[in-house]
Amino acid sequence: MTEPFRPDWWRRFQERVNQDPELAVTGKWFSVSFSITCGNDRVVLRVDKGRIVDIVHAPRFDVRTSFCLRGPEALWQRFLEPMPPALHHDIFAMIMRVPDFVLEGDTMVAMQNARALHRMMSIMREVR
Repeated sequence: MTEPFRPDWWRRFQERVNQDPELAVTGKWFSVSFSITCGNDRVVLRVDKGRIVDIVHAPRFDVRTSFCLRGPEALWQRFLEPMPPALHHDIFAMIMRVPDFVLEGDTMVAMQNARALHRMMSIMREVR
């Protein structure tokens, strides 16, 4: 498992997300389970009104999600850099322009919550 995505990192990420004043507003309707896959590692984030209420590490195949953000470890490492390279600064730029980064599943749900999802993913860079 890549260093930033270890269980203690996810706990700090959850705390930071749940304290974010912007997500308290933009996440009002953001209630969904989605997964993030980094290389071979996968977690499921259960979100209720913009707050992460549960994180499932290494979920089994029967853990349902609406959508998944998937990419190789090297791509996630670039995304998490304090000053990411071009096209790696934003999940939507990566979805549109980086072939190895994929949004899978019910993309409509992801797009309906685009602002909150964007903010949540941007918070990843704030977790050290």
